[in-house]
Amino acid sequence: MLGQDGGLSLTIAQIVQRLKGSGLHAQLERQARLSLHNPEIKLESLKEDIKEFLKTSGWEKKLQNAVYSELSVFPLPCHPSAPPEHTKESLAYMRKAQGNWEKRILKSLNSMCTELGIPLAQKRSINEQKELLSKWNEMGTDEPDLSLFRPVYAPKDFLEVLMNLRNPNYENSEQPSFRNHLGLIQVPLKVKDIPELKEYFNELDLNTGQLDIDDSAHVPPELFENEHVRIGQKVLMEQDSAAAQQYVRQGCPNLLRAELWALILNVSSQPEDVLYYEQLKSNVIQHDLLVDNLIYKDVKLTASNDDYYFVFEDYLYQVLLCFSRDTSVLEHFAYNSATPPKSYVRGKLGMEEYAVFYPPNGVIPFHGFSMYVAPLCFLYNEPSKLYQMFREIYVRYFFRLHSISSHPSGIVSLCLLFETLLQTHLPQLFYHLREIGAQPLRISFKWMVRAFSGYLATDQLLLLWDRVLGYNSLEILAGNENIFC
Repeated sequence: MLGQDGGLSLTIAQIVQRLKGSGLHAQLERQARLSLHNPEIKLESLKEDIKEFLKTSGWEKKLQNAVYSELSVFPLPCHPSAPPEHTKESLAYMRKAQGNWEKRILKSLNSMCTELGIPLAQKRSINEQKELLSKWNEMGTDEPDLSLFRPVYAPKDFLEVLMNLRNPNYENSEQPSFRNHLGLIQVPLKVKDIPELKEYFNELDLNTGQLDIDDSAHVPPELFENEHVRIGQKVLMEQDSAAAQQYVRQGCPNLLRAELWALILNVSSQPEDVLYYEQLKSNVIQHDLLVDNLIYKDVKLTASNDDYYFVFEDYLYQVLLCFSRDTSVLEHFAYNSATPPKSYVRGKLGMEEYAVFYPPNGVIPFHGFSMYVAPLCFLYNEPSKLYQMFREIYVRYFFRLHSISSHPSGIVSLCLLFETLLQTHLPQLFYHLREIGAQPLRISFKWMVRAFSGYLATDQLLLLWDRVLGYNSLEILAGNENIFC
């Protein structure tokens, strides 16, 4: 283990290194140079005067938010001598299971490619490019023949893999401590019990005011809502990411949610962000990928048939097609147990110098993937901002719902937490469902994999996602009303 001082020094060094390559670093340098023309900046106190200028002009707050964002996303550094794969996943059997699952997904994708005689990627003709560009804002009206395409996998396929997970060291030991767990997940991970959940989610206590939740609180709902809105407006004025994250734990007012979420995730639509989105759009126009058809198929099967989300079909295509081309998404594999799949230039199979990540973002969409984007369409109607928000939420949270890891917010831990809570606090329901052949996790798994998108009414879903962002954790997805009773 790293000592406290050593760990802090390494964390600081890593954050400084990452921020040096960011647009914020260039902006800070530019502002510092411009400040030299300010008569209040004195040569004898140059350093302190520039720091004061950056503080009063709001740039210090932007830097603080950027540092807070880095701390929220990236894991604490491991010991320098630890293998790099330990940053991704510390348990060897989890890494092996994830690797085998990836091979299975890739085999399914390659089989489809071979069966249909369609290349993984090809350049569109000039006419095809013009046609796609002309209907960019009305792709939902297009009805391509997708009958031969099938989702690479569905949540139920993933659940079967998780059910077969075993810790070989534990299997060979004689410790009986986990044998009384009668759920489908049979790996001994540490998950929070009720007292620990109550402490962690203490703002969700029934005696604490919650926006749009009709539980018995000491403060009348109208009074709480008015005060909560006032505080939220103040948080936005202060532009403090940490304060915004604390604030949304009690729910977001609808009118403030879009700005507060963007503040928490440190997303701001700068001209360069809009330009980057346009570049991704250009890549979509120029090249046709096999996964495009998987995206079309998924939207048609899910969001297009949803009473809440069918009107956003065009937005979903735009965001997901751009997402598949975004190589910046590859950065999250530094702390994701998954590894981006590779393809090879035709005729160069196995030659690493001719290997490319496929799709370019390293993420193969599965059945229901588009439902991660759909609820955000209620909050953001500007495509580049909608895209930024989805990408940031995905690389912080949602990737954990379809990769195998021991992380507390990973899907394995969520499944185990759900089963443990149900077995411990609602044993009659748990055993009844097992007796009639309806394992509880088989029912709830698809809810958790989609973060309840498509299963809760949108207003309720956004309140749930408030808490995901507020606590920087997906564990709330596995909880139930017993946690706070």
